[in-house]
Amino acid sequence: MNGFLLKNMEQEQLDHLRHSCAHLLAAAVMELWPNTKRTIGPAIENGFYYDFDFGDVKVSEVDFPKIEAKMLELVGTWKGFERKEVTKAEAIKFFKDNEYKKELIEEFSKEGQKLTLFTSGTYTDLCRGGHCTHPDKELKFFDLLSVAGAYWRGSEKNKMLTRIYGTVFPTREGLDDYLSRQEEAKKRDHRKLGKELGLFVFSDLIGAGLPMLTPKGATIRRILERFIVDEELKRGYQHVVTPPLAKVDLYRTSGHYPYYKETMYPPMNVDEDELILRPMTCPHHFMLYKSSPHSWRELPVRFAELATQFRYEKSGELSGLMRVRMFTLADAHIITQPENAKKEIIAVLDLIDFVNHRFGMIKGEDYRYRLSLGDRTETKKYFKDDAAWDNAEQVLREVLEETEAPFYEAPNEAAFYGPKIDVQIKNIAGHEETAFTVQYDFVMPKRFDLTYVAPDGSLKQPVVIHRASIGAIERTMAFLIEHYAGAFPVWLAPVQVTLIPIAERHVATAQKMATELKNRGIRVETDEKNEPMGAKIRNATLQKVPFMGIIGDKEVAEGVISVRTRKGEDLKAMSLENFLSLLQKAIEHTL
Repeated sequence: MNGFLLKNMEQEQLDHLRHSCAHLLAAAVMELWPNTKRTIGPAIENGFYYDFDFGDVKVSEVDFPKIEAKMLELVGTWKGFERKEVTKAEAIKFFKDNEYKKELIEEFSKEGQKLTLFTSGTYTDLCRGGHCTHPDKELKFFDLLSVAGAYWRGSEKNKMLTRIYGTVFPTREGLDDYLSRQEEAKKRDHRKLGKELGLFVFSDLIGAGLPMLTPKGATIRRILERFIVDEELKRGYQHVVTPPLAKVDLYRTSGHYPYYKETMYPPMNVDEDELILRPMTCPHHFMLYKSSPHSWRELPVRFAELATQFRYEKSGELSGLMRVRMFTLADAHIITQPENAKKEIIAVLDLIDFVNHRFGMIKGEDYRYRLSLGDRTETKKYFKDDAAWDNAEQVLREVLEETEAPFYEAPNEAAFYGPKIDVQIKNIAGHEETAFTVQYDFVMPKRFDLTYVAPDGSLKQPVVIHRASIGAIERTMAFLIEHYAGAFPVWLAPVQVTLIPIAERHVATAQKMATELKNRGIRVETDEKNEPMGAKIRNATLQKVPFMGIIGDKEVAEGVISVRTRKGEDLKAMSLENFLSLLQKAIEHTL
């Protein structure tokens, strides 16, 4: 029942099961707290929720056992869901004491939707449908997960409600597997591990969503940056540097300002200019391209940059390194002839596959592709050019089909300037998240008047491929912390070796070995604390350092080093040269 394995029909059945369980949750709550006002209870990825207005009553996870017991008691009487179509007046009369339901009824009526009530047992709710067939037999394997606050209709101007999350599966095995993965996800939470491993910190005085990387965290970032820049240079990218702010007029020209205004920071008046922190890099790269004329012989031009960008995220949506207000994107824009777009996109997907392989992820299991399409009818959201949309979407579809990539199509998920391929990665909790994107852009070349000289001497308009090879560095770090549970492969570990002198008289030898290892490119620390050897080994193990080198009287006398791994393996004593060879093989193995 996990993510990629679900077929559409199975997913629909599971959604019906989840929505039915939301009804069951609401029924139990109304039995236990009759004065509660219920609102909505949809199925969501991996479960469901229902929002309640409990008034002055405080309901918490302590109440879950009695709610679940009541759910089990009620579900035995639920033989099915009876549908009844009602008028607006009948619906309002039924929910006369519930302003939330009445607001929904008014809204649905204006939209011309039929108003339907569904009843199971003695419980009736306003609902559009989508339920399981035999709730008394199917709603058996559920679990309530958490309580959170949620504003009515998602607006901070409205009342804060109590949201109860739960999950349900067709089998006990499915539920147990999900709960097990949730427990593992808690252990791997990058916010928890980031603190334990000393990778990043926050400061109230600096501000929310603005992480500071420690020396260890900065090391991981530096390794990732060097890795991707070196690989991109091999593949024909030209790395550039552009400013992290610009005139607002630049984003008015691109069209981003009206579309992204709510996620951008306020403009600053500086001298005669109105400047703004950039939320994206593409307009800068376009102006760099326009700074000189280009011939068809020069194309494609592949500008890449580790670009710092700024986007306003609401405080409630900030989460460790995953959702921040300033991030660095491994960004690039490929400017090419339309007839070469497919070839360039195939090369981009090859780069993304290479990156994911380096991170130990398997295509089709750990990640897949989403073809995000536009909606021709939404002219306010999408640039109006049906022919260009059809062509761009077909190019992306052909790339995915020809490369035999696992993908699915999602309507209304495109950028305003063209369709895109989103690389959907499954995190440790089983949720899919967009990590990388490849976008086909036929709008910006028009807006910025990008041109190249064709073989016949005429000026032609190129297309632009936007792509992120490694995503946002901060977000990628968060994902990798959780993916590896903090135990990074040797090539990525901020500290690859901890040297442990057993006593004070062994420190000088340990320092000499550390210098030798550093000179050979190994990241090494020496634990010189006045602690027993066992405590030092335990500390290095908790810090998930791949290798420990122990130096005592025997090692000093024989000129060797005793090596242990973070898994507790004793690799015995060896020469420093043999240890260096072992380290190099371990690094190359993870490449």
